[in-house]
Amino acid sequence: MAAEKHFKYVILGGGVAAGYAAREFAKQGVKPGELAIISKEAVAPYERPALSKGYLFPQNAARLPGFHVCVGSGGERQLPEWYAEKGIELILSTEIVKADLAAKTLTSAAGATFTYQILLIATGATVIKLTDFGTQGADSNNILYLREIDDADKLVAAIQAKKGGKAVVIGGGYIGLELSAALRLNDYDVTMVFPEPWCMPRLFTAEIAAFYEAYYANKGVQIVKGTIAVGFDADANGDVKAVKLKDGRVLEADIVVVGVGARPLTTLFKGQVAEEKGGIKTDAFFETSVPGVYAVGDVATFPMKMYNELRRVEHVDHSRKSAEQAVKAIISKESGESVPEYEYLPYFYSRSFDLGWQFYGDNVGEAILFGDSDPTSAKPKFGSYWIKDGKVLGAFLEGGSPDENKAIAKVAKTQPPVANVEELKKEGLQFASKI
Repeated sequence: MAAEKHFKYVILGGGVAAGYAAREFAKQGVKPGELAIISKEAVAPYERPALSKGYLFPQNAARLPGFHVCVGSGGERQLPEWYAEKGIELILSTEIVKADLAAKTLTSAAGATFTYQILLIATGATVIKLTDFGTQGADSNNILYLREIDDADKLVAAIQAKKGGKAVVIGGGYIGLELSAALRLNDYDVTMVFPEPWCMPRLFTAEIAAFYEAYYANKGVQIVKGTIAVGFDADANGDVKAVKLKDGRVLEADIVVVGVGARPLTTLFKGQVAEEKGGIKTDAFFETSVPGVYAVGDVATFPMKMYNELRRVEHVDHSRKSAEQAVKAIISKESGESVPEYEYLPYFYSRSFDLGWQFYGDNVGEAILFGDSDPTSAKPKFGSYWIKDGKVLGAFLEGGSPDENKAIAKVAKTQPPVANVEELKKEGLQFASKI
């Protein structure tokens, strides 16, 4: 058996939340030797969104160490040396297979044990695979996913190996849209396939989606809606050759990229901690039902004060902010002080081709569209407000400047009343800039 190691604080997981939590611990004066990060990945925490964007560029691609946290939010870049200087132990390539919260003990696949006083669960989510559903042929080569840097490296290698080939992207969400764009930039013939009536259905209205679908079509991306992949054909080497769709169509493919969602990694804690809405239930300080155990980022189901309900949010912005909140709460508890409750305004964004959108708030109620949503415009700029009970609860903007994005964020935060919907349509962005 490997020796047991003890730390005052352990962060389990090595993603965005872990990196931002480490920065906050350092800010709060953590002493050398008190904190460890245990990660199954082989590299120090990095800004995950880069993997579906800059990492896949055909020229001037992003590479580590360029996008270690906290550069994604304008912070300092934390190289492995940064952790060493602060006396924070980075325990990489280490998969924890057992967590005993009562005994405050974690056990790795190699049989090493780690004990702690305070645990911060930042395990994130794992990608849902077609093999999970037993899809025929889903284990063929070059059927790829994207979550971690290893996945991104496999994808880059496949893109280079099959230059100018045919790619099929399965899924119409963030990953589907961002990777279809990246594959087009790499001169692939791209077809997107998804079962819903339009892309990004959890956020986009039919009108918003129509713009992106037309824009993508103009860029040469073919879109097949309302069907799913039911099987794959492979050649004698086991390399994927074709995607069989439920509607009977067969699409040729040299590469298949699948983005059909993620599943929070909570299995280690089953039966040991309260769960809710697929995640680990926390309070406004991200403490779980087990004292001294905190959960942040994708795995946490927390009270969203603005909407007075428990929610789980899979987004980098919340990963960063929840990590900081939890660490502030941990440290202030030790000195008998208190921190304010977490107040989170939901925020989502995406970038692809020359496009970039931001969304704030809640997409409930009646959606109204404003601005220029002509996909053939040189610089399209349009948005949407969501109105419920006479107030604006959500705001979306494509092509906004930093100031305009700040303005729509303010609308979602302050929830201004709307007297006349027609008037609001005409005013569009002006409405936001007055608030």
